[in-house]
Amino acid sequence: MVELDVVVVGSGPNGLAAAVTFARAGLSVRVFEQGTTIGGGARTDSLPETGYRYDRCSAVHPMALASPFFTQFELSRRVRFVVPEISYAHAVTAEVAGVAYRDLQATAEHLGRDGKAWQRMFAPLVRYVDDIVGLTTDSLFRVPPHPLRLARFALRAAEQGSPLWNVPFRDQVAPALLTGVNAHSVGRMPSLVTAGAGLMLATLAHSGGWPIAVGGSQSIVEALADDLRRHGGEITTDFTVTTLADLPSSRVTLLDTSARAMSRIAQDVLPSPYRRHLAQFTYGNSASKVDFALSEPVPWRSAALRGSPTIHVGGTRAEIAQAERDVDGGRHPAQPYVLVSQPTLFDSTRTPAGGHVLWSYTHVPRGSERDMTEAVTRRIEEFAPGFRDTIVETRATSARELETYNPNYVGGDFSAGAMTLAQLVRRPVLSSRPWGTPVRGLYICSSSTPPGPGVHGMSGWHAATLALRECFGIGQPSLGLDAARSTEAEDSRA
Repeated sequence: MVELDVVVVGSGPNGLAAAVTFARAGLSVRVFEQGTTIGGGARTDSLPETGYRYDRCSAVHPMALASPFFTQFELSRRVRFVVPEISYAHAVTAEVAGVAYRDLQATAEHLGRDGKAWQRMFAPLVRYVDDIVGLTTDSLFRVPPHPLRLARFALRAAEQGSPLWNVPFRDQVAPALLTGVNAHSVGRMPSLVTAGAGLMLATLAHSGGWPIAVGGSQSIVEALADDLRRHGGEITTDFTVTTLADLPSSRVTLLDTSARAMSRIAQDVLPSPYRRHLAQFTYGNSASKVDFALSEPVPWRSAALRGSPTIHVGGTRAEIAQAERDVDGGRHPAQPYVLVSQPTLFDSTRTPAGGHVLWSYTHVPRGSERDMTEAVTRRIEEFAPGFRDTIVETRATSARELETYNPNYVGGDFSAGAMTLAQLVRRPVLSSRPWGTPVRGLYICSSSTPPGPGVHGMSGWHAATLALRECFGIGQPSLGLDAARSTEAEDSRA
């Protein structure tokens, strides 16, 4: 006897997005989570000594207001977001910084001789941002509805992903500003993948901005979990799945796990050729994280950095490219690229009055066990003399510890699979239905599937809608707020 319609393994944003979609379709759903709390890469935790709230993995959410799933889910009506006027900034030297405002024109005006080049690059992309989001959040096998609109994006990605990437620019600030956002996608630069990812994120910075969830990333997860429970779904924590036999019987099983974990969990049912294809799926280099509790805001020497929620500490374009080449070669860079977030400049709920949280990570070789606290502190000090004196508490998470925290991050690869050109198409296998497997009723919905990493829920949504069609003959359900809950949700955000 079948016990449930659907079982979902993993409670990250993708797993919960899938579970919500099934529950909204009227099916019985249960989510199983290995950890004691839900959230995967979107958990918010407390530093042990100060109690300051910090995000364990993702901190700023460019896709939260742009993702087609979250748009239909009406996430902005369920979670309170702050969308700063500055999306991100880049520390070129201690005195010189580039700033990406939500306002494209304001950004261009502050980039001097390269302002017109920046305007030419991003104005068409901002105009057709919905088409670009549609392209980058689906399988590449899908033919886009307006291919000509995407030609400019493709041409810019080809330019910025090649040795010609400096051609549009005359000074150092604008190319460094773009390279800092390209580096969010860990990889050698220039490359088509890092350029495409950076252009997408920078375009969102100039359209909807980069939102910060008040209270931390956990707010997004709790909104999903609340909706799931309201529609009859269940969540079980502290439950480790080693094989499919550990789970209740169900018509559909979705795994919000890495491709490697799926191959292990489902090894008794997956055909050997499919498992061999999964074994060819590779994992990329890693992040090493350092979270800081501070007595005051970071004393950046450049005033332009003091009001920015996200800062890329990396120097010039050439310096960032060298740091990423070092990581790609298995070395810890002498001058690492450091990505930092200053959420408490905009969200005072995370600390007592006067305190601040600084979230940071740097790129390291896959599987690194090195504590990067000193390297990150020293790097920030170069641009913010006196930073060390503001530190009250630190918490370091090495790449290896990141995998222990979230097994989807193989070797500390938070993308759950290397972001290469080949693996944009073959993620995790070459297929027009990459979320499906050869086994009827078995699906994968993690970042090992399109569209890849990020808090967007799209991998889960794609997998769920595919399973609804194939196994239940059901179309996509409505995801919006129930009429009775609209006022309640608005009140809770106020």
